[in-house]
Amino acid sequence: MAHTTLAEKFRTMDYGAAPEDPAQALAWLDQFKGRFGHFIGGAWTAPAEGRYFETCDPSTGEKIADIAQGSGSDVDAAVKAARAALPRWQALTPHARARFLYALARQVQKHSRRLSVLETIDNGKPIRESRDIDIPLVARHFYYHAGWPQLLEQEFPGYQACGVVGQIIPWNFPLLMLAWKIAPALAAANTVVLKPAEFTPLTALAFAELCNEVGLPPGVVNIVTGDGSTGEALVVHPDVDKIAFTGSTEVGRAIRRATADSHKKLSLELGGKSPFVVFEDADLDSAVEGLVDGIWLNQGQVCCAGSRLLMQESIAVPITKKLQARMAALRVGSPLDKTTDIGAIVARVQLERIEALVAQGVADGASCWQPDVPIPSRGLYYRPTLFTNVHPTSVVAQQEIFGPVLAAMTFRTPAEAVELANNTAYGLAASVWSESVNVALQVSARIKAGVVWVNSTNMFDAACGFGGYRESGFGREGGREGMREYLQPTWFRKAPLLRRGAAQGRDPTRVSAPAIDRTVKLYIGGKQVRPDSGYSIECRSRKGVLLGEVPLGNRKDIRNAVEAARRAEQWSSAGAHSRAQVLYYLAENLSQRGKEIVARLAAVVGKRQASEELRLSVERLFTYAGWADKYEGVVHSPPFRNIAVAMNEALGTAGVICPEEAPLLGFFSMVLPLVVAGNCVIAVPSAAYPLIAGDLYQVFETSDVPGGVINMVTGRPAELMKVLADHDDVDTLWCYGDEELCAAAKRLSAGNLKQVWTNEGRRIDFFHERYGAGRWYLDHACQVKNIWVPYGE
Repeated sequence: MAHTTLAEKFRTMDYGAAPEDPAQALAWLDQFKGRFGHFIGGAWTAPAEGRYFETCDPSTGEKIADIAQGSGSDVDAAVKAARAALPRWQALTPHARARFLYALARQVQKHSRRLSVLETIDNGKPIRESRDIDIPLVARHFYYHAGWPQLLEQEFPGYQACGVVGQIIPWNFPLLMLAWKIAPALAAANTVVLKPAEFTPLTALAFAELCNEVGLPPGVVNIVTGDGSTGEALVVHPDVDKIAFTGSTEVGRAIRRATADSHKKLSLELGGKSPFVVFEDADLDSAVEGLVDGIWLNQGQVCCAGSRLLMQESIAVPITKKLQARMAALRVGSPLDKTTDIGAIVARVQLERIEALVAQGVADGASCWQPDVPIPSRGLYYRPTLFTNVHPTSVVAQQEIFGPVLAAMTFRTPAEAVELANNTAYGLAASVWSESVNVALQVSARIKAGVVWVNSTNMFDAACGFGGYRESGFGREGGREGMREYLQPTWFRKAPLLRRGAAQGRDPTRVSAPAIDRTVKLYIGGKQVRPDSGYSIECRSRKGVLLGEVPLGNRKDIRNAVEAARRAEQWSSAGAHSRAQVLYYLAENLSQRGKEIVARLAAVVGKRQASEELRLSVERLFTYAGWADKYEGVVHSPPFRNIAVAMNEALGTAGVICPEEAPLLGFFSMVLPLVVAGNCVIAVPSAAYPLIAGDLYQVFETSDVPGGVINMVTGRPAELMKVLADHDDVDTLWCYGDEELCAAAKRLSAGNLKQVWTNEGRRIDFFHERYGAGRWYLDHACQVKNIWVPYGE
């Protein structure tokens, strides 16, 4: 008689059902009789148009409740309530605001089980994830941000709250995304109008009740439910000061365009196609477990899901076998069952999208494998899916599927791994697995992503920033970086507006009869070059005297300058000390050429201003040389066996439309923070005195500025700005001008969602060190990458 070993019994043992009791959550729903209004001004209000929609349990298809459909009138009422509450909220002491955030954290903990069940019923994610990940992190965010109100004056001197903040959150982490948004907004003394996702509004409404329970002043937090039209009404509302959005890249582009003509501050946390890189020396069993968390957490409905497995060619076969065996052990079933690994897809439209993209992947020639695991007969479920033999250009390797689908590819060298990892329009997160710390950190530094996990994945904490590069959006959630998103310099909001058309300069073609001939060239890649157009434009003094001519730059000149900047990107890896030395040398040579530069500049701005511009430009060079090795990252200590190293990284290639009114000082004030942060620049000099380019490139050529780090293309600012905004290889655009020019810069940059910084049409006093230089500029000149590294016992 054969004997079954204990190990065999363990392998074949099946789990029994362990259902979570939803009684308390259902009882809470019954208190509202299955119908929810908006939460405006601290009270429940019926929708203005009397319309409701259903929210359903994706695991069964059964209706849960009727939810108010928000209209423009509802959004307006919420914004007015938030605006009315703002003075009272800001009049509280910082300690009082801290107490409210602390009370919210405590209240979340007190009702954690009910919130977990509500989240699972409404979203379809397994109860283990809601209970053990989402809700504890919600409380953590409120605890963490309770510590900020009393520190703001010291940590952000001269900054103030944005005002009324509009927030739009997605359906994949409904309550956690709410905490990511509301906690820092309240800590910074803003008031909030939040629109939860149409599919998952319940926990946001439950949170509204918690706000009343802790006595939060009416109107500080307002919740308006509805579909996309409700969110659109919030985005375009004229009395909203900031929009914070988490969702798809397509909607992010639409929001960028919709807010371009306003002064709204904007942060976007968008989609991703994150690489999961496994080297041959990695612990394969740990990597496979990481993959389970990386792609099958929340059914793959995670913006930073590790949906692209990049495995070194030598381990492709063993890791694939281990992965398939692990996938076969995953349990797909009722989200309320504590033994479930993969729950329900949030909505039928999302399930159909997953099915369509998987079918397209097969059509593209990839091999599709799914384990033969049972799935419930009703509800919205999809088996875990593995694609192999995936071409890097396949739809499953490029598009965000937002489902439990993994696309696997191979690489041979670390350089090839980095190239594959960066072969996407996104840049949200990445995971790198190697037992070699040198390999792991080298690859982590080269991957273009806002978050990189080393030998781990999906690590989150309120103290650590989260956000993306490129088409994954801009801005950060969490940590100091996240707080900064809800603050702005007090002086900037009070700055006067420029007169319309100020930055576009005079049309030089209307003046004739040249008096002298002084013609400069473009400066591209460290060389003086003639313009592609073959045309020049005149530059005249305030009295109309011809001072000289400058090239009329065009699209091809910008293209050449961008290519030169791309070739010079090693500037970002040059040591901070080396960059500082170049700036000190620049200051030395600029000072030596000062008299002749002042003499020429005086014809446009007067001798007194010209002398002051030179003096302050030399000072500004010293200022940023000093910042070079002092504007540094930090090390976060999250409550895990990790540290998160927050590194300030260059944005890449920057386009700059320089101020008209201070041709020399404005140029240096805009260009230097970008250069010292490691960016390469294509600058369009002052429209009033573009001849400054001729003075500057002679200084650059004698100051060891590497070719391509600073490029200058003269011409009409509005025309060249459009080319820079459209260019996909320009990573950021800084535009100084009137409201119309600034709005156009934001609107035209929506195509690839490059980061845009403008003066919002306001006049900046570059002659004042407080306004013309410093951290505010450096904060816009770089992006933060958080690299999570195992650390400690």
